[in-house]
Amino acid sequence: MKAIVQDTYGPADVLQLRDIGRPAIGDDDVLVQVRAAGVDPGVWIFMAGRPYLARLASGLRRPRVPVRGRDLAGVVAAVGARVTRFQPGDEVYGTCLRGSYAEFASAPQRRLARKPANVAFTQAAAVPVSGMTALRAVRDSGEVRPGHRVLVIGASGGVGSLAVQIAKAYGATVTAVCAPAKADFVRSLGAEDVLDYTSEEIDRDGPVYDVVIDTGGDRPLSLLRRALTPHGTLALVGGAYAKGPMLSGYDRQMIRAPLLSLFVGQRLRSVSAVERAEDLDELRDLIESGALTPVVDRTYPLAEASDAIRHLRDGHPAGKVVLTI
Repeated sequence: MKAIVQDTYGPADVLQLRDIGRPAIGDDDVLVQVRAAGVDPGVWIFMAGRPYLARLASGLRRPRVPVRGRDLAGVVAAVGARVTRFQPGDEVYGTCLRGSYAEFASAPQRRLARKPANVAFTQAAAVPVSGMTALRAVRDSGEVRPGHRVLVIGASGGVGSLAVQIAKAYGATVTAVCAPAKADFVRSLGAEDVLDYTSEEIDRDGPVYDVVIDTGGDRPLSLLRRALTPHGTLALVGGAYAKGPMLSGYDRQMIRAPLLSLFVGQRLRSVSAVERAEDLDELRDLIESGALTPVVDRTYPLAEASDAIRHLRDGHPAGKVVLTI
């Protein structure tokens, strides 16, 4: 099968299209014929090996898993002996650990769910990593309830565009932070107000937000706190992944925010997306109800994965970048 692989860490040029063997599956695994795969900042991190802290998980000298990609949507080709939730021919979406930028991918059944019936494979592939992150930011870290005022920073991106919609579905009033060119886009997602970060700062209206979801990754905690109510919640998603070789801004959520939370009335929380089928099921229900619409900024064929990753890093996409396979 054809797959996007890399032998060493580096820029997008290290990615190569090669013929490799199909992945084996264990008793609890599902072999998926991949139709589409999402591109997100995590792909860039494990491709580049930066921040260096990520290499503890991916391999110190070279990638332990040579095939890139986590998100996938496709058709079940085979199932392991203990798989009970799927059978060949089922349309599924979810995540895998061994690389989804390939014609076939192996995934544990607990990381897969039935694909939303009302969207194409390309839209479904835009959801798993970003959608589960957005869901946890809104539902778990932010504990968003009806009547809350929610500020979403980076509202036009892969996580932000889904967080705006999920917060709306949970009954919140949403203000979106984005560039002026994306204002109409985020309003179409349900944001009642838009803050242009090129001319205004997020504390423009004072401490009025019950929840601030920051997907941007580099604003000081002191500034973010000035937009929160005295007992509001800050949900930190990711870091400024292109800044600094060691932690690349992740020290803000890994070290500084947890420590500061011990001494202030506001809750400063790091968002971690535990990937599980139950969250994929909730996201599917939101999509099939019409409350959540996955947005695909641009699609690329598998052979152009390097260009897709460059566009993600440099193009400020509206929604998600997706590979078609």
